[in-house]
Amino acid sequence: MSAGEGPHPELPLDGVTVVALEHAVAGPLATRHLADLGARVIKIERPGEGDFARRYDDAVRGIATHFVWLNRGKESVELDLKSAGGLRVARALIARADVFLHNSAPGVVERLGLDADTLRAADPRLIVVNVSGYGTGGPRRDRKAYDMLIQAESGMVAVTGTPETATKTGVPNADIAAGLYSTVSVLGALVRRARTGGGAVVDVSMFDAAVEWMGHPLYMQLYGGRQVPRMGLSHAAIAPYDAYPTADGQILIGIQNDRGWRSLVSEVFGAPELAADPRFATNVERVAHRAECDALVSGFTRLRTTAELDEHLAAAGIPAAQVNGTAELVEHPQLTERDRWRAVSTEVGDVRAVLPPMTFRDVELPMGPVPALGEHTAAILAELGLAEPVPADGSRPDHC
Repeated sequence: MSAGEGPHPELPLDGVTVVALEHAVAGPLATRHLADLGARVIKIERPGEGDFARRYDDAVRGIATHFVWLNRGKESVELDLKSAGGLRVARALIARADVFLHNSAPGVVERLGLDADTLRAADPRLIVVNVSGYGTGGPRRDRKAYDMLIQAESGMVAVTGTPETATKTGVPNADIAAGLYSTVSVLGALVRRARTGGGAVVDVSMFDAAVEWMGHPLYMQLYGGRQVPRMGLSHAAIAPYDAYPTADGQILIGIQNDRGWRSLVSEVFGAPELAADPRFATNVERVAHRAECDALVSGFTRLRTTAELDEHLAAAGIPAAQVNGTAELVEHPQLTERDRWRAVSTEVGDVRAVLPPMTFRDVELPMGPVPALGEHTAAILAELGLAEPVPADGSRPDHC
């Protein structure tokens, strides 16, 4: 029987154990992806407080939206790493793990003796991923780093927004980028370990990840000697490419080539004479005459409703999109008709969440429960052969 034909296909990371000392977004996103792929993820949290993302808001029936998004499928163990007992438990967990990932502040794991050199001296097969703000060297090595700060330092803010106003992105791009590269690094290290038997130390910085995402603006500066301007929903090198008014709202149209322009004016606007107009015949000319081009397109789009235009543009093969808000996203037919919603268990009941983007045809990736703070502490201590003493006053034990 070939792989994938059995009644119970294995998840990609079945049998892999990850221990995470993590908070906020970058680290938790990386390990959530690993959990989605089938790894066992044990999340070490501070007693009584936990991951500080637990307290960002209380919108999900009292639970923070960030925490629900980033922490499903994990086991939560409360450990006081300032105590000898808590540190002993952490080391015992890591000794059984395949991967140790952290996004602690600079110097924390070194002070705890949980740095890569120390851990891998005991277990050369261990994969250690250090997620940091600025990396292991350089003048900003010891700076605290949050998504907005990294977006500013990396140039993301400079190329995002309108000509009048720079802005950060509405989602934490620098955090997400670092989280994704951390996930990829774990997968690559596991493949190499299967081949060579050796572990790895991987450093992923939010700054480096954000710089990578700068893509063409970075190369425009390097070789064009200029900064890509902030264009809002428009595009510095393509026209027409923007949100255009309709009879009842707006629609985004993006013409990538001259053939697309000819289809737009001929098949959608019914004005084939514009295809050969020298001001608009090529993308170079359309960009040079952007204001005239945008005004011309707006004159046609405002005559129809958004829904009508959406259908006509799709029929003509013209790239277009409705400019949805989050309310429209929640009800988006592309999610509903493809059955992308699932129920995820939390301490306050089931909540809705979308399936992971990576879709395996032979097995659906699990979407495990979002853990309550310390929910798995007793079970994990028992697994390690350690007892959890309960003081007479009912307070939490201070050994872990």
